[in-house]
Amino acid sequence: MAKPTIQKPLAAPHFIRALIDHDLASGRLDARRWAGRPSDAKELAADCADGAKIRTRFPPEPNGYLHIGHAKSICLNFGLARDYGGRCHMRFDDTNPVKEDQEYVDTILDTVSWLGFRWEDAKETNLYFASDYFQSMYDCAEYLIKASHAYVDEQSPELMRLNRGTLTEPGTDSAFRDRPPHQSLARFREMRDGRHPEGSMVLRARIDMRSPNLNLRDPALYRIRFASHHRTADQWCIYPMYDYAHPLSDALENITHSLCTLEFEDHRPFYDWVLERLAEGGFFRRPLPQQTEFARLNLYYTVTSKRKLQELVASGRVSGWDDPRMPTLVGLRRRGFTAESIQLFCERIGVSKANQWVDPSVLEIALRDDLEPKARRAMAVLDPVRLTIENWPPGHREACQAPWHPQHPGWGQRQFHCTALLWVERDDVRANAEQGFFRLFPGNSVRLRYGFVIECTAVDVDANGSITGVRARYFDDSRSGTAGADRYKVKGNIHWVSDDEALEAEVHLYETLFSDPQPDSGDKDWLALINPQAHRIVKAQLEPSLLQAKPADHFQFERLGYFVADRIEHRAGRAVFQRTVGLKQAAR
Repeated sequence: MAKPTIQKPLAAPHFIRALIDHDLASGRLDARRWAGRPSDAKELAADCADGAKIRTRFPPEPNGYLHIGHAKSICLNFGLARDYGGRCHMRFDDTNPVKEDQEYVDTILDTVSWLGFRWEDAKETNLYFASDYFQSMYDCAEYLIKASHAYVDEQSPELMRLNRGTLTEPGTDSAFRDRPPHQSLARFREMRDGRHPEGSMVLRARIDMRSPNLNLRDPALYRIRFASHHRTADQWCIYPMYDYAHPLSDALENITHSLCTLEFEDHRPFYDWVLERLAEGGFFRRPLPQQTEFARLNLYYTVTSKRKLQELVASGRVSGWDDPRMPTLVGLRRRGFTAESIQLFCERIGVSKANQWVDPSVLEIALRDDLEPKARRAMAVLDPVRLTIENWPPGHREACQAPWHPQHPGWGQRQFHCTALLWVERDDVRANAEQGFFRLFPGNSVRLRYGFVIECTAVDVDANGSITGVRARYFDDSRSGTAGADRYKVKGNIHWVSDDEALEAEVHLYETLFSDPQPDSGDKDWLALINPQAHRIVKAQLEPSLLQAKPADHFQFERLGYFVADRIEHRAGRAVFQRTVGLKQAAR
């Protein structure tokens, strides 16, 4: 069955678009060069004009799974490159061998691709790793040492922290700060050759220990780390710090707009310092990459800290990174969120300099807007109670049909039967109805969707008052779509499934993982705030048309919400569905 075309969200104006518009109009980017691969100034000939108007990058560290906050950066960077005739580089900032793994590389690539973005075409393949630049980064470090812009510091880590100062007190110069460049160079090469233990020395930039910006107080450039890297193995035992590797990677890749979240705003002066010093040394051409910060996405009832997500997985509090309660993109995908809905959500929340907290309902609305025109319809009973039609002709099966989608008649009809024994939703039944309840209770009539009008004759309850069954009689001239149907005026209209052809299914129901809107703020015990009702499993009865559902197929279960056939566990002989979202916002 053909799926409707989903229109790309309209690009909303924001300050980064205004910045790019200004850069293009002013000609600031006209002198850029591109050799077809990451390169320094020596490799860029005068005729290597860059055909891409801008270059952005999405640079995750491969030490965890991407979450909904990353989606904002992915959509922003890839979307701007698309809209401005540019390129977005998929780059892994893999400079910390202790926490990184190929597993994370693989899942990140799969997730970005699923989200709808590409880093390669017939002309360019822009998949890069910071580890590819380790030699270039080392060469730049040697230059900084020779130019007296860096030195090897042999203070203990504790003394280095003490001498850094505070927000109100200046730092203190290291006793090694003014050592001659040739001594620092010799020490640095010894570090590279593995002749000193971890923590015994670092390479630091020589800037200003009295700067009000702590990030300019001689930040570390390299540290010793005897750890095998997932790509370079044991080739290196010194590794660049992120704040040093980041601007170098951007410059080597000819990035025009380096877009970061606001926590990197105080790091921008060091970013600029590194590039300016290396441009002076002839390593990079101008214009240099420009860092710009935007507000990160904060979602209520959610944690996105990689450390805390790791703890949830490692402790078994969730079933894995793709647990549908998780804010990871693999978790959202398994729950049934579509790539289009996440793109739409990111477009709607916009881009600004102001930190924002977003309610999950905004994401859910984007999902409903995406699924409504393309999710096929079906009936399912999640909390089934048996309904017996007492005057139904013995052995009779009445053929019924309903559209797969009310706005898409070309999709055809689904077929099912009405019989004497049906399953209905327990919540549609009352032994003693409250005011305003118009569904099944003794003496009241309702319509079975796509079937007949029935009148409830009795509700059976057990000793605890729990409903165990419903009895009714039907009106044989009230079938939907016939002339007689209009003579019956009822306020209730309920869904149902025939007992003799129902498909039993395991259905997973979800609420927010945390009961607190900001579970990791302040000094809260965030693990104690996990919502015990965040996941429930029910045995449901589904209409027979769902026998043809394939993994990852989306449906609207009428009156209940949007559901997806589980992409891992659903298979022939075992129906497993995830509730993606209800039909309307749930109370929190």
